[in-house]
Amino acid sequence: MIRILRNANVFAPAPLGKQDIVISTGQVAWVGESAPAIADELIEEVVDLAGARLIPGLIDCHVHLTGGGGESGPASKVPPLPLSAITRSGTTSVIGVLGTDDLTRSTASLVAAARGLVAEGISAWCLTGGYHLPPMTLTGSVRGDIVHIDRILGVGEIAISDHRSSQPTLDELLRVASDAHVAGLMTGKAGILHLHLGDGDRGLDLVRRSLETSEIPPRIFHPTHVNRRRQLFQEALEIAGQGCSIDITAFPEQDNDDELAAVEAIESFWKSDLPTGRLTVSSDAGGSLPVFDGDGSVVSMGTGQSEALAETIQILLQRQHLLEKVLPPFTSNVAELYRLRSKGRIEVGADADLVVLDTDGAVSDVMAMGRWHLRQGRVAVKGTFE
Repeated sequence: MIRILRNANVFAPAPLGKQDIVISTGQVAWVGESAPAIADELIEEVVDLAGARLIPGLIDCHVHLTGGGGESGPASKVPPLPLSAITRSGTTSVIGVLGTDDLTRSTASLVAAARGLVAEGISAWCLTGGYHLPPMTLTGSVRGDIVHIDRILGVGEIAISDHRSSQPTLDELLRVASDAHVAGLMTGKAGILHLHLGDGDRGLDLVRRSLETSEIPPRIFHPTHVNRRRQLFQEALEIAGQGCSIDITAFPEQDNDDELAAVEAIESFWKSDLPTGRLTVSSDAGGSLPVFDGDGSVVSMGTGQSEALAETIQILLQRQHLLEKVLPPFTSNVAELYRLRSKGRIEVGADADLVVLDTDGAVSDVMAMGRWHLRQGRVAVKGTFE
């Protein structure tokens, strides 16, 4: 059956103006100023968006699908995210990661969680391993996981410059980056090494040395949480100039003068005149956000939230940034880096992952794979156990 969206102000993410969208079998089948004639018996629904802004579904490349945490004992493990916690904020595609606890949580459970979300109607992939090296894999190797497991796109989040990391050496990091890269070549997948950055003074030193001493393409290294310290962010801008993509985390607001809010970091990146395609933004949804004392003990803990992405977009719009400039780090840039070829854009052949924004820039409606998950602010599809 066919759905038709009429009079949508389309940002694909480039502005296309007022368009009609024809959706069939979960994909965009037609985009133009006036939808072609289609037999009534084939049409399931016609929705007039009356000029509302229509954008691609958001792609969150750092989500703890099985829950994160565990830094202060078993009771501190964050529970898994339900479907509507992801979709109600405009996210239609996720990439799952493990964090500190890559022992009681596993790559196997992460793959299962991704497949579960696919069965519930959104798109989901994951990375193999977690904070520590050697990585906890499913087949016995990073290359084996990426080559043989459909849902696995790369490896991460490997922790560096963090007291919770395995304190990896340059040789160890290069070995896992090489495995990810070669597996990507073998499969056409992204083969990304996604790196957790902690508060340590070493910052991105391992990445800089990797770029200086190896032949591995810079695009393989994808550091996240780079806005957690101002000095770290400056280092991140430097490696972005060398060809790496960097990932800003939409942290909840905290009383920390050294941390850059996502909006501030995004604006700083734009002012740097670096290639705009080298920036992504993620939520760390489902992950724990612990605060440690000098002895490494947790003194407080928050959790990442999926809605952080939509809230960041809304704030950027309120600050008078153009929507076509705001969208790529949340949509097309992520799709290109992770080689999600049917995601991140509104065009014929792309998956029908679509988000309607209201006049204030907030998420009003969400469609994933041609099915409404949020309608006029109300959840239309819930997860199996919601």
